Amino acid sequence: MSTRSEDDTETIGDVEHFLQQCLEGMKLDHERKGPGRPRVLPALALWAGLLVCVLRGFGSQLAVWRLISERGLWFFPRFPVTDQAVYRRLHTEGTKPLERLFEQISSLLAQRFEGMVSEKLAPFAKEVVCIDDSTLDTVSRKLPTLRAIPDGDSRLLPGKLSGAFDIRRQQWRAIRFQPDPRQNEKVMARELVAAMPAGTLVVADLGYFGFAWFDWLTDGGYHWLSRLRAKTSYKVIHTFYKRGEVFDGIVWLGAYRADRAKHAVRLVTFRQGGTIRRYITNVHDPLEFSIRSMAEVYARRWDIEMALKLVKQHLKLRLLWSAKRVVILQQIWATLIISQVLQALRLEIAQKAGVDPFKVSIGLLVQYAPQYAYEGRDPVKVFVERGRDLGFIRPSRRTRIHAPSIPDEAVLPAPPALVLTRTPRYANRNVHRRSQPSKK
Repeated sequence: MSTRSEDDTETIGDVEHFLQQCLEGMKLDHERKGPGRPRVLPALALWAGLLVCVLRGFGSQLAVWRLISERGLWFFPRFPVTDQAVYRRLHTEGTKPLERLFEQISSLLAQRFEGMVSEKLAPFAKEVVCIDDSTLDTVSRKLPTLRAIPDGDSRLLPGKLSGAFDIRRQQWRAIRFQPDPRQNEKVMARELVAAMPAGTLVVADLGYFGFAWFDWLTDGGYHWLSRLRAKTSYKVIHTFYKRGEVFDGIVWLGAYRADRAKHAVRLVTFRQGGTIRRYITNVHDPLEFSIRSMAEVYARRWDIEMALKLVKQHLKLRLLWSAKRVVILQQIWATLIISQVLQALRLEIAQKAGVDPFKVSIGLLVQYAPQYAYEGRDPVKVFVERGRDLGFIRPSRRTRIHAPSIPDEAVLPAPPALVLTRTPRYANRNVHRRSQPSKK
């Protein structure tokens, strides 16, 4: 591993060095109890090998064995172990060490980059998170039980990830694995949100749309933002502003008795080009959450899609190392750990270069950061000083939503006596019963 100068220690440009420090702080190795000779392969080397294989883009579990037994890793000697010994050890250890490391690194990065986080996005909210699901790609049919399964069969899908992504910090806040890829995404939604503090603004797409879901969020003290599903009935009970195709007001979701929400919500509509955009939220005050701000925040829902692209495409989670559940989960957690560090590294580069984080190419960061660190060069310094010339920093291609700006004096306040709650009735109850958070 390359040596580091004093100037380099202020950055996390050398991702492997940062991971090494975090792993050493966990004190993974301890004396073996009971009969038997001491382990040849330390736990620190085992998990370091797994993480480095993900970071360097290696594509198999076998690469972990090659790295620690033949190629050499960091300051470790080459360990005289067989590939089967490594496989058995990974299977025995499970995922708990990686889950602990994920939590430790996430907490450390949150503290380290707190001063770089902008609170301009929905400043009334304690946090701003987006939730979504992503189905994992099919496994290879190496196991005898899978060889007879035809292409396209859902049994080849190992499951899916359900996640909550912090939009301000560009970090995963909560991750859950679901073994059933066909599971309704609402099932895990409440458990994900329950891990967030009250006052968090939750952004979700139409896959999560539901009256019971919206009411649960409001009763729990969460803010939320969604698009309005087409053909959803509603009744206007107060209009803050209306001019042409621009509307801002309070409505009841569900105009009929058979299906109606408990809490009144705010609906805004406006036209952009040939599209009428409709957003709903439980933040009733237009002065606190303007139409323009709502549009800007909802457009950031794309952040979680880009975060999933980093995990699945750039860090190659689409290429699963095994069909065995424990190996899949280990690869998932290792990939998420590397993702957290790289997202923080991009934030650091953007802050030092004085640019929007989305102008820093995450794909090129994945490709070049390990290479520069291996050569003894600080990737942060290279990206900041030469990023524009090399194309590492380039104009963002993200779509911008242009929403109208309404003057404060044009907003008609709601009357103090306006009733905002009623007895609910949910037509589709079964999904929401299954979506109760676990009691673990």
